[in-house]
This record gives sequence, C-alpha cells and structure tokens, in this order.
Amino acid sequence: MNTAITRREFLQTGGALVIGFALPASSIAQVVAGADRALGKPLDVNDVDGFLAVHPDSSVTLYCGKVDLGQGLRIAIRQMAAEELGIDVGTIALIEGDTALTPDQGPTAGSSGIMRGGVQIRQAAATAREALLRLAAERTGKPANELECVGGSVRAKGGGAGVRIGELVGDKRFAQKVDPKAPLKDPSTYTVVGKPLPRPDIPAKVTGRHLYVHDFSLPEMVHGRAIRPPTVGAKLVDFDEASIKSIPNVRVVRIGSFLGVVAPDEWDAVIAAKMLKAQWSNDSNLIGSAAVREWLRTGPFEGEEFLVRKGEAQRTLAQASARITGEYYWPLQTHGSMGPSCAVADVKSDRATVWTASQATHKFRETFAKMLGMSQDKVRLIYLDGAGCYGMNGHDDAAADAVLLSRAVGKPVRVQWMRADEHGWDPKGPPQLIAIESALDADGKIAAWRTEMWLPKATANLPNVPLLGLEAAGIEQVPGISTGLISQNGAPSYTCPHTEVQVHWHKTSPLRPSNIRAPGKVANCFAVESMADELAVAAKRDPFEWRLANLTDPRGIEVLKRAAALIEWRPRASPSQARVGRGIAYVHYKNNETYVATALEAEVDRSSGAIRVTRVGCAHDCGLVINPDALSQQVEGCILQTLSRTLFEEVAFDRGRVTSVDWASYPILAFPDVPEIKIDLVMRQTEPPLGAGEAAATTVPAALANAVFDATGKRLRTVPFTAERVKTALA
Repeated sequence: MNTAITRREFLQTGGALVIGFALPASSIAQVVAGADRALGKPLDVNDVDGFLAVHPDSSVTLYCGKVDLGQGLRIAIRQMAAEELGIDVGTIALIEGDTALTPDQGPTAGSSGIMRGGVQIRQAAATAREALLRLAAERTGKPANELECVGGSVRAKGGGAGVRIGELVGDKRFAQKVDPKAPLKDPSTYTVVGKPLPRPDIPAKVTGRHLYVHDFSLPEMVHGRAIRPPTVGAKLVDFDEASIKSIPNVRVVRIGSFLGVVAPDEWDAVIAAKMLKAQWSNDSNLIGSAAVREWLRTGPFEGEEFLVRKGEAQRTLAQASARITGEYYWPLQTHGSMGPSCAVADVKSDRATVWTASQATHKFRETFAKMLGMSQDKVRLIYLDGAGCYGMNGHDDAAADAVLLSRAVGKPVRVQWMRADEHGWDPKGPPQLIAIESALDADGKIAAWRTEMWLPKATANLPNVPLLGLEAAGIEQVPGISTGLISQNGAPSYTCPHTEVQVHWHKTSPLRPSNIRAPGKVANCFAVESMADELAVAAKRDPFEWRLANLTDPRGIEVLKRAAALIEWRPRASPSQARVGRGIAYVHYKNNETYVATALEAEVDRSSGAIRVTRVGCAHDCGLVINPDALSQQVEGCILQTLSRTLFEEVAFDRGRVTSVDWASYPILAFPDVPEIKIDLVMRQTEPPLGAGEAAATTVPAALANAVFDATGKRLRTVPFTAERVKTALA
C-alpha cells in the first residue's frame, strides 16, 4: 500500500522516518505521523517509556537510539519487540536516532545494533508485556499467569476473546523501570524472530521514493558549501569577495579559517565556492603516503603495551629450530560512500535542529551544544538515511558545516559535499603494520607465536577526530568518536602455549583517523590467518585440516567445516599451482563475539597481475538470528566491501593533501568483479544475539591472500593486492 505524505506533514513529525512497505497480510503500511506529540517523554534507557509506547488503536511506537545504516535494524528491532509483546510487526512504527525522542544507546558502531540496542528494546518489551498481563488480570479477574499476549490482545492461554492492549494502556505511560529479570519468550515458541520478513525500507529505495538526507528540505532553506584549504592544516589569510560578484545572492561566511558560501540556488553556491579567491598559508605538514609504512615502524611512539603474554613466547621462539616470519601492511583507506555527505541545520537564537546521517546523533548533540553555547536539551539531531558509511565518514563534518553556516545567516542551510570533498577530507581508516614470528612443534602444532604491531592510537577520549569546520573556526571540541579497538584479534584463535602480542602506539595518524568497518580487526586477521596458512604449509598439512587440528572451540570448528563445504574443499598440498587457487580463514571476532570462516577461490592472471575472485563461501555464527535474510545481506555486504578494500583501495596523499579524490584514483569493486557468494548461517536460537555488521569482513583478506598463494606460490602481505604488486611478487 502506498501512503503519500506532504512536506508539511513530514515536518510536523519532526523529521521522523516515513515508511511504506509490504509485510504479511496482517501487516499495515506505517507512517510515523505526529511523532512530536511524544516530545517530553522519558529518554532514560532504564525506563520502559524511553523505548516504547502503546497507542489506543493497539499500535506501538518504538524509540531506538541505534540507527539503520543499511544493516536491517528497521525490521530486526521490530521483530524482537513484536515477539515479546505478541503483536504483528506491521503494527509497529519505529523512530530512530532522534535525540529528542530516543534514549541514548550509544553510537551505532561495533556491531552493537542488535547485540546491545536490540537487546535493550527486547527487555523493555518483555517488561511491558508483564505489565500488560497485570493490567489485564486486574480487569478480568483472572490470574496473570493464566493470560498471554497474542495478536495485540491479552487473553486466556486457552484461547477466547481478549482485551486489546490499546484499551489497557492507550497512550498512558507505563511509568516503570526496565526489569532485567522480566522473562523472555522461549525460543521454541518464536513466531516472528528467526523469520525472513522483508525489510520495510527496500521498496521505496528501489523505486526512488525513499527519503534520504540529501532529499530533505525546509521552507526558506538555502544551500551552503564549505571551502577547504589547498593543503591540510593551512590557515585562511584573506579572501576577495569581489571575485564572485557576478553570482547573485551569494553570501560569504568567514569564521577564523572556516570559509563558506551560502546561496538560495545550490548551483550558485557550487560555482561561488570554486570561484571565490582566497589566500591561504603555506602549511604542508603531511608525510606523504609513500612514507607511511616507515613512519609506522620508526615512531616516535607514545607508548608500548603488551596485550597478551602467555607462557614464554620469546624464549621459545629463540630456541626453535625454524621460525616463520612475516610482515603485513594495511594502508589508510577512505569510506568511499557512493553519495557525498550531506546535512541540514536550522539554528535559531534559542535552539537548533540538525538533520543528519550520523551514526552517533547523541554524541554529536553534545558537540554542537557546546559549540552553540546551548544546553543539550535545546539541540536536536534527527537521523535520516545517508549514503552509508560503516564508520564515521563525512556526515558529521557536513553537519558541522551546516550548523556554522546556519548560525551565521539565520536560515536553515543544506550542505552537501562534492566527490572531491568526500574522498579528500573525510576521516580515514588508520594504517597498520603487523609483524609475526611463529614456530611449530614436532607434531605440526603451534609451539610459540609473537605478534608485534605498529598502530595509531585509538581516539577514545582524545581530541584527534575533530570536525573540520569547528577546527577551522577555532572552536573547542569535545572528543570525537573512537577509531575502534584496532588492536583486537592480534593473537591466533588456535591452541598455542606461548603467545605474546605487543603494540607500539603512535599518538597520531598520518591523516585524520576514523573508525571503519571491522576497525583494526580486518588487518590483524589478515596477518594472523596468513601466518596460520604459512604454518600449515610448513607442517605439510592441508590448510583446512591444519586449522581443525589446532582449534578446540566447537563453534569455530563448525564454521570452518561449513565454509569448506560451501566450495567443496578437498584436501591437497598447498601451493597447488592450480589455475584456480583456494584459501580459507577463520576468526572468533574480538575473541568473544561472532564466529566466521570464509573459503574462496580466485584466479590470477600471470601476465596482467589481475586477481579475479570466482566464488566465496562464508559460514557465520552470531548466535540468535533475528532475520536470516537481512543477516545474509549483511554478510554479503561485508564480503563485497572487503574484497574491494583488499583488491583496490588505498588513499594516496602528498606532503600537502589527499590526491586520490575521485573514482579513477581510488577505484572500488565493480559489478563485473562480483563473485558467486554462498552464505551458511548457523542458527543458534537459544544463544544470545551477537553482532553481524563487521565480523564477516575480517576473514576475507587472508582467505584471498591464501588463495593467491595456493595458485602461485607467492605470498601477498601488502594491501591492496594491485596488479602491479602481484606482478612484482610473481617476478
């Protein structure tokens, strides 16, 4: 069913998400209308009313602090709540990432959307169900333990007519805390969780009707563009406003070294930003991308840390008759969002509203409130879909630009970056250098292992993910979001009596750092699982069989077996020098979350150096599966994005600026390069749900490197695996 909504109706909702979708026959199309009627509701994560409301018609609104960046939370969160409340998924409206309406559940990062955000909402729904049972017991005179919530009503367990939940609550608040002991439904009785219900946002997305932040507009809104310096760190000396006098109705805004233009017509703003003559200082303090690897190794370092020290790794390695060593490098990478970042800000004298694709709206509310000198309750950030990110790309910078310009001109301002802005100025996934030495015992198992890492320090509680506009304007900022725990998964998941992992921490990164999908773990697993393959070769064992022999975790063993089966793995010596090479890799993500194994096949063109991945098999165990279709799509996305990062992606920069500012200089995986992909989901419906947004990414690079070794006998240890690097290795 299609539902039309005017711009005025949309604005009256406060920018809440508008969704039309088809679910099973009992479902209805949803319009989150009148959302602002809930302003002033509790926002505490400990309150049931913070997360949900039951309306007189027995429909339910969920208030979720986590946001759907494309990972399918819009259906999965509904399913989790619907299961506990005994209601149809189609009767649920979802408001996400609105700081005035949703609890602060933390940034949507670290694969925490379901594992933490969804679990919190599920527990609130379970608490609400128990309250509904008590209310129905009071009304009917029947004991609560003889009642159940089914189909939006509370009725006797034996069946019969019931009381609609809207009659029991009807927009009144539950006024109670979330009960951590409220019983959850028995997984054996699930009717909604575990089912492949369709994602509600897909129909509008594929038909071009979905509202992205890029499409959002306000009355009297004008268009802005920020003008960045020619080199990173340069300061604005002066500008010549007369240089754009031929363009009508353009206003120039300068705040310190922040320079921007605003115009009623977007194209006028684009042209003015290009034509405005500005004088900048000659600062150029970058080291250049060619020097990053050496910079990582030589320091200076802010600190040293031993993450793992088990047994006597160094002594055992020193006494080993043969050691295997390898050094692995992961470059700086950009998010490469297909659509440049965008935001709309409306700053008044006493309040401000920002529409943004940020995955951390509550975090950046604090930033903008401090910048504007307002209390946080006067600043509202509302999430709208962007172009996707899986880490902090330019969304929050675009929002800061819009806030600065809106405050200066006193009107709503829309800022959309250009492609060169996105590639050139979004924060980058940091570089990593990992050296590993290991040795085998007489039985072909790991005798000792030592990992040494050179990493930029994560930005938790450090001010080195500043927003560009605020930094240029000289405005003090609260700390940015963390680049993630990039030192995790630096030790093997296999049995090893003597293990040591050491990190040399750099205080800074060559370019402004950011969290990016599977931060750190994707590089560390590349190194660890490449070395595991080298040990298997040294032991003269099939790489798959060697892993099984060195692994004790039954869930790890299961995903390895399932992944191998997906590509019909047959034991053989490696390298095989076959036309089609094959590789396998395994991870227990963060050592305590999702289990993943990936097996793949790849061809290497020896004349051109081109690698073509032909098929990929991934076995994935994230515990309780909420929606298998959405989960499979998420895993496929992990695989494809990481194939792109492994084969093509590396940020190039000189002493002054990023030079890979378009798709020609920063290529990504294209449709003809997409391999056959098979996903095998391990359904553990009695286990806690774990994250799925990142884990499947981590095994891809090592599996590919191992497949290339199998086909050629050459080991690739530097990402990306460009054709030139492959030809050099083959030579």
